[in-house]
Amino acid sequence: MKAAVLHSENQIVFQEFEIGELKPDEVKVKVMAAGICGSDTHKMVSKWKYPLPAIMGHEFAGYIVEKGKDVVHVEVGDRVAGIPFVPCNDCEYCFRGQFSLCENHGMVGSKSFGAFAEYVNIPAKNVLPIGDMDFEDAAMIEPSAVALHGVLNIHPQIGDVVAVFGVGTIGILALQWLKVAGVKEIIAIDISDKKLQDAIALGCERTINPLKENLLEKIHEYTNGLGVDIAIECAGSKITQEQCLLITRKQGKVGYLGIAYSDINLSEKAFENIFRRELKINGFWNSYSAPFPGKEWTNTVEYVKQGKIKLKELISHRFGLEDTQQAFNMIINREEEYNKVMIVPNGE
Repeated sequence: MKAAVLHSENQIVFQEFEIGELKPDEVKVKVMAAGICGSDTHKMVSKWKYPLPAIMGHEFAGYIVEKGKDVVHVEVGDRVAGIPFVPCNDCEYCFRGQFSLCENHGMVGSKSFGAFAEYVNIPAKNVLPIGDMDFEDAAMIEPSAVALHGVLNIHPQIGDVVAVFGVGTIGILALQWLKVAGVKEIIAIDISDKKLQDAIALGCERTINPLKENLLEKIHEYTNGLGVDIAIECAGSKITQEQCLLITRKQGKVGYLGIAYSDINLSEKAFENIFRRELKINGFWNSYSAPFPGKEWTNTVEYVKQGKIKLKELISHRFGLEDTQQAFNMIINREEEYNKVMIVPNGE
C-alpha cells in the first residue's frame, strides 16, 4: 500500500509500505479520512519516542475491506470510525472500567501503524459503526470524545458561566458540548480573532483576545467581579494553564484538557487561589469509559446525526496522502491559520 511513513522527526516519506498480515481478531480498514492531532505535530518538534519507521494517524474513519477469521460482529463493507486506544484489559484500571488510565495500553498511530496510509489493520473491537455518517465527521469522533470526556467529568450545571481557553479543535468541541449541557454563558479566550469568530458562530456568548484586552479586567466585568464557575483549559499553554487559576470564582472548578509541553511555574497569586478560593481542579486524559469505548464516543455519533454537534465544519485544510509532509510543515511553521487539518488517503 501507499503510506506517509515517518523516518525521523518531521521527515515523512510517501512510499510503498507493507503493514503485515491481518491477525485473526483484526479488520483491515480502507482509510477515507484521517485528522492531524495537535499531539502529532508536537512529536515532530520534540522527540519521537516510539519505534521507527512509523505511520501516524489516530483520528480516522473508513470502511472494512477484510476481516480476520475470528471476527464475527462486523462485516466487510461496514463503515466505521477507528478507536485508536487499545486497553490491556488486564490492569486494575481496566478491571474498574477506567480505560483511559490503562497502564499498558496500545495506541494506533504511535505504538502501532496508523491511518496516514491507504489501509490500517486494527483490532475488530476497536471500530465503531457509523452508519451513513460522513467519513470526515467520523474521523473527528475521537477529538469530540476527548472534549466530551472533559465536559462530562467537570459536571457543568445549568446556569454556569464557563471560560474556555483555546478554541482550536478541542476547545470549539468543548464549547459545543457545554452548550448541550445547558450552561448559561461561555466566554471563549484565544489570541486568534478568526477562532473567536468561529466560537461566536457556534454559540459562544462572549470572547476575549488577551493580546488586545486585559483578561482579568474583562472577566471581572463579565462576571460582576466573581469569576467564572468553570475554567476549561484546551490550549496547552503554560500561560493559560496559570490564568485558569486566576479567573475562577470561589469554590469554582478548573479542568485541564490541554497537554503540558513545558514546565509550569505558578505565580504566588495563582497558587494561593487554589486553597484560598477552594478551587476544585481536575485533569482529563483521553476519552474512554465503560462499556468501552464509552458514551463519549457513542454520544458523539448520535448528536452529530441529530445535527447538535458540528464536526466537519471545523476542517480548515485537506491534503492528499502524498502531501502529508506539506501538511505538517504548514502546521509546524504556522504558514497559514488553520483548525482541523485532514489527510484524505484514498481521494474518493
